[in-house]
Amino acid sequence: MMNDLLNRYANLCITQAKHFSILLITLLSIACSEESSSPDVVDAPAPQLLSTTPANGATGIAGSELTVEFNFNQNISYTASGQLSISAGDAVVSSVSAGSSKLIIVLTNLAKGKTFTVIIPKGMIKNSDNVVAEQISLTFTTESEPEPLSLDAKLCTESPMKQTQQLYDYLLSIYGKKSLSGTMANVNWNIAEAELVHAATGKYPAIAFFDYIHLPWSPANWIDYSDTKVIENWWANNGLVGIGWHWNVPATAEITDVNNYSYTPGDGKQDSNGSWTTKFRPSNIFVDGSWERKVVDADLEKVAGYLKLLQDKGIPVIWRPLHEAAGNIYEYNGGKAWFWWGYDGADAYKKLWIYMFDFFKAKGINNLIWVWTSQLKDNDFYPGDDYVDIIGNDIYNKTAADDDLAQYNTLMTSYSNKLLTLSECGNVATIPQQWNAGAKWLYFMPWYDYNKTTLVGHANADDTWWKNAFVDPTVITRDGLPSLK
Repeated sequence: MMNDLLNRYANLCITQAKHFSILLITLLSIACSEESSSPDVVDAPAPQLLSTTPANGATGIAGSELTVEFNFNQNISYTASGQLSISAGDAVVSSVSAGSSKLIIVLTNLAKGKTFTVIIPKGMIKNSDNVVAEQISLTFTTESEPEPLSLDAKLCTESPMKQTQQLYDYLLSIYGKKSLSGTMANVNWNIAEAELVHAATGKYPAIAFFDYIHLPWSPANWIDYSDTKVIENWWANNGLVGIGWHWNVPATAEITDVNNYSYTPGDGKQDSNGSWTTKFRPSNIFVDGSWERKVVDADLEKVAGYLKLLQDKGIPVIWRPLHEAAGNIYEYNGGKAWFWWGYDGADAYKKLWIYMFDFFKAKGINNLIWVWTSQLKDNDFYPGDDYVDIIGNDIYNKTAADDDLAQYNTLMTSYSNKLLTLSECGNVATIPQQWNAGAKWLYFMPWYDYNKTTLVGHANADDTWWKNAFVDPTVITRDGLPSLK
């Protein structure tokens, strides 16, 4: 009896277990069926790259620094360690920032003629749902290293004085690597502007420029170009010397009063501002017996004597005569020469330049390095490679470095075998800005601001401009010059 009851109980348990299993399987089946019939759960899409600046594969990228933009299809951010995770070859990732849908990376230390690949690894870029972007890469190539310059290694002056050749060799050695600083005398025969720069910065410029503008008056108690102490002292303190010449001549053949002399071409009378003009014509210089010829020969004799005084003291001169000859005649219809030496056009001008060159040669002057000032469109006025050592350019009111670079590149195209210099300037981009853009002038020289006692508010180059120049490692001041004696 007992055995029968136990068997029945066992069979009942087995039956119930089977029912429970069936129920469990049914429930699981229903659950699976419900899950399979529910909508799919879709992850938020990862950020997608739309474009880059520069474009992938870009070539000819200029400069040692580059800002790269990555534009995505949605707002993004990057991980805190993102900057460290970016690779860019030999370039340096100097900063990383994100705003809205842009990632901005600033690269520095970009060498010329190299290909760089920027790699942003997977996981660095993410969206607001923390969905990460796949790895991103951008490749670009920097502009090629320019061909080595084939500069004229020989001075125009035959058998130059030892110090002159040493100076020119030095200029060749620093060209494209360094830039010499310079100041213009306040009108003629002083270092007033150089003193202002020293007061503002604690340093003197490398070159002091002077002017024989008052030649008709010298010697006088207020100007005497035979008194060379100011130049001797500058040279003794290791400074370089430059001289230009605003060449004043009589207003007419009959005028002898030096107060009626002028360098402005005109009718030989006073203009509306009360300044004298001159009827002096360069083409007449080559007419035997002309008054123009007599004036030119007398003035060249006088200047040769003054230059010889410097030569006898072993002082070389960066010589810039007959500047800006074309005036604005190439700029627009009706343009005119600003100075009498350009009034009769290119042929007469070149003839005068060569006449001066040969005159000084005959006098044994061998301490000059000749600078011709270009106005970009005036190639017809160029005296020729045999008579010019340096090409200058005068720039005013060009505060964008690209504008200054454009003028530099124009000169480089026409005169690639010559040293290029910013022979005058005022209100231009800072020297570091110009240099970084590619305008690697041999030297720069802001024009003076008359009666200034400080560089604050200076019309052409104020204290901030000069301080900016002197902290740049490419700029040479007087204390950084070698002895060329």
